[in-house]
Amino acid sequence: MKVYGDIQSGNCYKVKLLLSFLGIAHEWCHMSVLKGDTKTAEFLSINPNGRIPAVVLDDGRFLSESNAILGYFADGTAFIPSDKYDKAKMYEWLFFEQYSHEPFIAVARFIQKFQGMPASRLDEYHALQPGGNKALSIMDSQLTQTDYLVGNQLTLADIALYAYTHVANEGGFDLSRYPNIQLWCKRIQAHESYVGMA
Repeated sequence: MKVYGDIQSGNCYKVKLLLSFLGIAHEWCHMSVLKGDTKTAEFLSINPNGRIPAVVLDDGRFLSESNAILGYFADGTAFIPSDKYDKAKMYEWLFFEQYSHEPFIAVARFIQKFQGMPASRLDEYHALQPGGNKALSIMDSQLTQTDYLVGNQLTLADIALYAYTHVANEGGFDLSRYPNIQLWCKRIQAHESYVGMA
């Protein structure tokens, strides 16, 4: 099995983290978006959308979209709750990650860390801060009630949101304002088979 991605991308890293937790062997194929690796004809035959991560399964079939990939590999494991309501809450957080978290935190991080704060994007960068902090506040509030985002067991919700949250400071977000998120990050990092982004 091959996984195409960039470990510095939160969307790719979340896949790497889950595969590590599950002990699933794979070949990691590094891709650089900035160098145009995702626009080659070879890669577009795997994912016509030209985005990472993407997976080529052992039988040759393809998968893309990070949270869909997480769902595929976690199917039948404890990372997806068996309780119907808890499973729905997990999906609620996955949609939250894609629509209310990632568009602010990941984009601000990209502008700061990978583009070096170009003048042409400074207004956008500053405009992203309120939305990112709102997302972090919602997470921090939930984590006053439970150890993880869905109750007291690590699920895909945590893996998906951890990816960009734990490096949110690289996008200008001050995690010291969110003590419950900091504790949650430490709980995830303490799990056996945890692998870092570096």
